[in-house]
Amino acid sequence: MTLIDFASSMLAKDDASKALALLAPASHVRCICHRNPDGDAIGALLGIGLLIEQVLPQRDVTFHCVDPVPEMFHFLPGVFRVQGSLSHPEHPKGLPLQSDDVIVFVDCAEPKLTEMHETHPQLFDGTFKTIVLDHHHANPRFGSVNFVHPEAASTCEIIVALASAFEWPLTSDIATCLLTGVYTDTGGLLHSNTSAHVYRTVARLLRAGARRQSVITAVFRSAKLSTLQLWGRVLEKITLTEEGGAISAVTEGDFRATGAEYSELTGAIDYVNAIPGMRFSLILSERAGKVKGSLRTMRDDVDVSAMAGKFQGGGHRKAAGFALPGKLKPEVRWKVVEESREREEK
Repeated sequence: MTLIDFASSMLAKDDASKALALLAPASHVRCICHRNPDGDAIGALLGIGLLIEQVLPQRDVTFHCVDPVPEMFHFLPGVFRVQGSLSHPEHPKGLPLQSDDVIVFVDCAEPKLTEMHETHPQLFDGTFKTIVLDHHHANPRFGSVNFVHPEAASTCEIIVALASAFEWPLTSDIATCLLTGVYTDTGGLLHSNTSAHVYRTVARLLRAGARRQSVITAVFRSAKLSTLQLWGRVLEKITLTEEGGAISAVTEGDFRATGAEYSELTGAIDYVNAIPGMRFSLILSERAGKVKGSLRTMRDDVDVSAMAGKFQGGGHRKAAGFALPGKLKPEVRWKVVEESREREEK
């Protein structure tokens, strides 16, 4: 089944009915996205939560992410309602889960990306009813009901299709959240994953009142000084490999020197990936005892998700990542060339 047929297919309607059956008796709905949230994660988190809250007003909906929401997304409706790992100021040791709670996971390719798989294993062992909304092809479908569509450019695109299946109306606030996810995961409709269905999705969100210019200004036309200084260090350190890779790295020292948060590195990979003739690009970054790798490619014959998989990571064919414990150590390599040979090569 393709995403284009998703909203009208009998299978989708059957899954939608199952999801509604899970939500109906729930007094609480906990919406959770992955760590280090990007625009699709935050847009989907807020979009689906506000949507459920609108059509099922008696439900207590909460939003959770282990990491803070990047400042560029602070314009989104409801963003300051996002809490940490199932915690709340009134419950410093964690907000107690109720037996009838329903957990909604968005944009999580696997449980460990929530960083709650160890602190809250009961979320993943069948104890709670769960709904998974995701577009990563490697998703193991760990929910009670799964809406996993790798052909979608973003999780927010799936939520729009789901709203059609449910016949749920979209408000301007909800549409703005969902448009943010579509725009960020397609690079402002410039990436190769921008399909005809993506354009139809954007059209529907605009008709619903999505504040397109607010999204564009916040995501693509605003940057803090610390962000630009951090990106400058990324660009300065680019090296090209014999395998056709454009690679750069930033250390904890770079973050401290520029005053940039970890989340401010988002977007720099697109500039590294712009070097003509490269097969792939990679940015390595030190983050609190770990090294995170972000991989991109614009080629159809390169699968960066397979590359990330060698380091227990994953993602999409053209955008993937991984994280390993450790730190970065620079290595300088020199090559001795005979002077006469060097002249001949010139």
